[in-house]
Amino acid sequence: MDLLDNPRHILINYFPNESLLQPLWDALQLHYKDYMRSPLFPVILTVSSYFIFCVPYVICDIMGDKWPWVQRFKLQPSVRPTCSTMLHCAGVTLKNHLFLVFPASVAQWAWRPPVDLPESAPALPEFAAGIVGNLLLFDFQYYIWHLLHHRIRWLYVTFHAIHHKYSSPFALATQCLGAWELLTVGFWTTLNPILLKSHLLTTWVFMVVHVYVSVEDHCGYDFPWSCSRIVPFGAYGGPSMHDVHHQKPTSNFAPHFGHWDRVFGTHAEFCFAKPNGKKAK
Repeated sequence: MDLLDNPRHILINYFPNESLLQPLWDALQLHYKDYMRSPLFPVILTVSSYFIFCVPYVICDIMGDKWPWVQRFKLQPSVRPTCSTMLHCAGVTLKNHLFLVFPASVAQWAWRPPVDLPESAPALPEFAAGIVGNLLLFDFQYYIWHLLHHRIRWLYVTFHAIHHKYSSPFALATQCLGAWELLTVGFWTTLNPILLKSHLLTTWVFMVVHVYVSVEDHCGYDFPWSCSRIVPFGAYGGPSMHDVHHQKPTSNFAPHFGHWDRVFGTHAEFCFAKPNGKKAK
C-alpha cells in the first residue's frame, strides 16, 4: 500500500533513470565536465558546428555539374558560388570570430567562474519543448529585427547589406554578417535559454540546431531531408523560402518558421522567384 500511495517511489525504484537523457548526461559529465563548465565551451561548440555543417554543401557547390543527382535539388541551378565568393564569406566569418567573438569569450572566461553542471538531465518532453521554444522565441525576435533592417534604409545600408551581397545564397554566406548582426544574434541565442530557464544540455543542443537550420536555410539546395519537408503543414520555411528573401528582399523575413510572415503579410512562395518561371513543386 505504501508503494501504491507513492507513485514517485515506484518510478524511482523501477525506473531509476527518470530521464532517457540521463545516461548521456552522466557520460558527458564523466568525460568532459571540465570542458563543459568553461564559458568558452558554447562558443567552441557553435563555431565548430557551423563549419562542420557547411562542409557537405561546400563540396556540393564545388562538384557542380559533376554531381547532376545533387544539382537537380539546386534552387537556382544557373547561379553557383565561385571559389572567390566562398573564400570571401569564410574570411568575413573568421575575421568576425577572431576579432570579435573570441576576445569577448576570453574576457567572459576571465571574469566569470566556471558554471555548475546540474546532476540531473532534462526530461525528454522538457528537452524537446525547450529546443522548440527557443527556436520560436528567436524567430519572433529576429523577424522584428530583420524587418526593421530592411524597412529603414540607414539600418540596411549600415548593418545588413553585407548579408545581401549574394542574391543566390550558399552555405558559407550564412554568417557573412556585420559585427552588429553577429552580436545581436549571439545575444539572443545566449539570453533566450536563460529567459526560458532551459537546462544546459537543452541550451547547447538548441544552439547546435539553430546553427544547422541557419546553414540549411542558406545552403541553396532543397533536399528531400530538408526541415521544410519534414515539418508538417508548411510551418517551416526552409531553404526555398529564404532563397526567395535573397531574390526579393521585401518578403520572408522570419529566419526559420513561416507564421509571422503570413500574419504580417510578408510571405512569398518560392514559385514567385523561380528563375525559369515555373512553379516549384
